[in-house]
Amino acid sequence: MKRIKILIMGAAGRDFHNFNVVFRHDPTYEVVAFTAAQIPNIEDRWYPPLLAGELYPQGIPIRPEDDLESLITNEDIAQVVFSYSDISHVDVMHKASRVTAWGADFRLLGCRSTMLPSTKPVISICAVRTGAGKSPVARKTANLLQAAGLQVAVVRHPMPYGDLAKQVVQRFATPEDISSANCTIEEREEYEQHIQHGNVVYAGVDYQQILEQAEGEADVIVWDGGNNDLPFFQPELEIVLVDPHRAGDEQAYFPGEVNLLRADVLVLTKLDSAPKENIAAVRTRIAVMNASAQVIDSNMPIRVEAPEKIRGARVLVVEDGPTLTHGGMSFGAGVMAAMQYGAAELIDPRPFAVGSISQVFTTFTHIGALLPAMGYGPQQIHELEETINRVDCDLVLIATPVDLARVVPIRQPTCRVTYEFQEIGRPNLQDVLREVLVKAKSHA
Repeated sequence: MKRIKILIMGAAGRDFHNFNVVFRHDPTYEVVAFTAAQIPNIEDRWYPPLLAGELYPQGIPIRPEDDLESLITNEDIAQVVFSYSDISHVDVMHKASRVTAWGADFRLLGCRSTMLPSTKPVISICAVRTGAGKSPVARKTANLLQAAGLQVAVVRHPMPYGDLAKQVVQRFATPEDISSANCTIEEREEYEQHIQHGNVVYAGVDYQQILEQAEGEADVIVWDGGNNDLPFFQPELEIVLVDPHRAGDEQAYFPGEVNLLRADVLVLTKLDSAPKENIAAVRTRIAVMNASAQVIDSNMPIRVEAPEKIRGARVLVVEDGPTLTHGGMSFGAGVMAAMQYGAAELIDPRPFAVGSISQVFTTFTHIGALLPAMGYGPQQIHELEETINRVDCDLVLIATPVDLARVVPIRQPTCRVTYEFQEIGRPNLQDVLREVLVKAKSHA
């Protein structure tokens, strides 16, 4: 039987998962290649034979998405499976147009075929856009479960940007585990604070193996989502965050709208800083699109370790990278802190940017006088360090989830900005977790 040739369009995460659970062992299909986008330097690798399975003894090449049309033509591709997240509906259809114009079918995989069942209760924390505040909500959820006497395993959405064969299953329980794995800035931002609270974090490439290991040591699993992607496991409870700063995006981005429609609980975040008209618009849209969901209101107040340093200072603001790039935000907690505490000036880092950091500003033109903390590999981390240290400023305001000053040496004085999740009224997380807590304790 002639196998159906397909491409999987991805960004080093959802694409590999979709392959593993749908195509890896199916002789009906031949996955000719993955294409890679969004993340720098993840193309021109191979999905190794160790992960690809017996149907792919040589592994599978990973090519730049720019090669899409030539691959469809030269390899006689019949189907292209779209497999990454936080992309506007319009851009999804532009990609579908490219695929169909060159003769292939364009395909999306649904939740039923891609979510793995678990023997333990799963609580998923997802969002409608990158940068909505998932990390503090996931930490609060894990801490509440831990306080109830349950063993918690946090499973993080994949970020396998290095040697895939070494990242099949990763378990992080100590800071030393993070250091020995040579984690990127993006990985550190997601793992470190969980570990500081005593929770084990899993990540990697093969999420069936990851799930089985996590089930072996946990009473309950918290899925800590990335971007606005869907969970890889079948959740007992789906918690989805909505950021009113980007009102309207909840039904304009894929697969964030899917998360909104599926949610058992919707968390409105940043109500202390979002415009009132945006908040009202989001509430109206929720009432129409998912009226059965419970809604939690919340603030995300910022905290500054030494606010007196900011007043009158010429400040370089360093913000969370993904929130600014494919998350589409033009500011974050650092800019808010600079304004609140009287900075004299925000120094524009663009004239000082080098290498891939300079390219970020070219690609994401909405980013102005602030610096996204991009660090997807050693070279980019070095370029971020060089960019920061070239800037003539009085103070570097670090508003990244991980303390950047511990990752790269910074010559200028620094000041840390953080933010946390603060619920308003009822229901709250404790309320919505009650049924899952009962079920998890009965099986503990």
